Amino acid sequence: MTSRPNANYNLSKPENEATADGNLNFYYDRERRLEKAPQVVKDLYKEEKFKKFSLFRSLTADKPRTALFVTILILCVVILVLSVLGFFNDAYSLDGNKLQISAIGYEGTAIVVIKKTVSNIAPSYSGAVDIAVSPAAQDEDEQYQVFYHRIFFTVEPKEEYRFVIPFDSQEVGMVLQTDKNSLKIIIKVD
Repeated sequence: MTSRPNANYNLSKPENEATADGNLNFYYDRERRLEKAPQVVKDLYKEEKFKKFSLFRSLTADKPRTALFVTILILCVVILVLSVLGFFNDAYSLDGNKLQISAIGYEGTAIVVIKKTVSNIAPSYSGAVDIAVSPAAQDEDEQYQVFYHRIFFTVEPKEEYRFVIPFDSQEVGMVLQTDKNSLKIIIKVD
């Protein structure tokens, strides 16, 4: 029989052998091992109380997440304020009436659609509205084309007006005039 390379070392007893007093002999003791371990390892084995999931706590767990969360909240508030003030819609106001104006090109002409809604904030105008429409980009060589039209606002809460202008342009300039006020706008023709 060949000799072992570690013949000078004593072999351990099999795990299922009992000691003289009848108790099992354990060769691994976690507490004794942790006494000699560095503090980082001891912290890993500390039992911490289970924390319930919290959406707000996960969004503000550290400084970068908190900064991102606050930035998102500020942007939401700014967008809400701007939309309430009317910066994101294509509506115009004329004497207490809210107007949505669009134009669609069709075979060398353009169809203008005006949707009027009565504003609940101020008293709304009812009566004649004079409209002057011309191409927005005028060449010096061309004659100055102006199309005139008149519509009548009533006290109905919602009304829609359509008329055709006899020229086709990428953009048209419009002037809407009541007895007291006027509105000047430029509209893209789709």
